[in-house]
Amino acid sequence: MNLTAVMLRLRLAAMRLGLAGCAALALLAAGALVLAWSLKARQQAYQPLPPAPAQLVQAAPPPSANENLAHFYAALGEKRHAEQQVKQLFDIAAKTGLALEQGDYKFGQDKASGVASYQVTLPVKGAYQNIWQFSLQALVAIPFAALDDVAFRREAIAEPVVEARVRFTLYLKDQP
Repeated sequence: MNLTAVMLRLRLAAMRLGLAGCAALALLAAGALVLAWSLKARQQAYQPLPPAPAQLVQAAPPPSANENLAHFYAALGEKRHAEQQVKQLFDIAAKTGLALEQGDYKFGQDKASGVASYQVTLPVKGAYQNIWQFSLQALVAIPFAALDDVAFRREAIAEPVVEARVRFTLYLKDQP
């Protein structure tokens, strides 16, 4: 058979099947190709890996409890600099275009761990996006801070200015 005869037969078969039949046949062929490809990829994924060199197999031992505790205390801020952290929050708010009013501040102390907490609740006004930008930038700038709560309030749905109450907790140590 020559190529012209094969093409004629394919054309006649396509006319008998109609548009819906041709589409179904094309989808069936595409599905078969995807299935074959995924089986081949799965087979290649489960090929055994060559053994690793001996020097790479040895992993570092996990840190001890004392080392973990030392890392924890090293990550805390210093209690004597708490007011500077609050000033930094006000600076970040100004950079993000927020109107920041006087906040509420509350110290706490966990005697068992020796960790102090400084809870800072700030009422802010501004665009919704700016409030989230302020919150995220504050967490990046003060790594020992936690974002405890964000509460939004808007007078009307079309109002571009949002009032929010943002509460951070700074975790601090007494001694440097």
